[in-house]
Amino acid sequence: MSDVLTLAAEARDRAGKGASRAVRREGRVPAVIYGNKEAAVPIHVEEKLLTKMLHTGHFMNSVVEITVDGTTHRTLPRDVQFHPVSDRPIHVDFLRVTGDSLITVNVPVRFENEAASPGLKRGGVLNVVRHEVEIKCPSNAIPDDIVVDVTGFEVGDSIHISVVKLPKGVTTVIDRDFTIATIVAPSGLKSQEDAGEGEAAA
Repeated sequence: MSDVLTLAAEARDRAGKGASRAVRREGRVPAVIYGNKEAAVPIHVEEKLLTKMLHTGHFMNSVVEITVDGTTHRTLPRDVQFHPVSDRPIHVDFLRVTGDSLITVNVPVRFENEAASPGLKRGGVLNVVRHEVEIKCPSNAIPDDIVVDVTGFEVGDSIHISVVKLPKGVTTVIDRDFTIATIVAPSGLKSQEDAGEGEAAA
């Protein structure tokens, strides 16, 4: 399961662009906590710490516990806005969640047992169609990744979500049997096949 991140915040007294600019000049990032049928709480957080969390690569699918004025809010990042030139974070939306509430997140895909795939051992290439899968799961059980076992797959095979063993309580948002990856022939083999077809046609 993804680690729970902790983030200290301060309440924002004023809203609006002018107030937000003033906050950013102090090395802080405006943000808001909303949802769970409670009033929205405007806050600001330290830019350096937020940037460090963003660079972990799993910020958007991690629970973030935000402490404001002694109260801890269990949240999930929903949106991060970046400056178009500097690429610095300029605003974050955090959604309140409870331990057993179902949430929707994108989780990275990880492939294992590549040495047990005849197609890959022959020089085939794993062509990843989906690097992430959108899932529904309890907020207290977000998996770090979706593991895809490629044992036994040959060149030309497609790997569908139906062959993947999802963690308990996890379902995919897309309800059809979509393709996660394919095993394609290496370019050298393709070139030989194309050449052979060309000669046959001639």
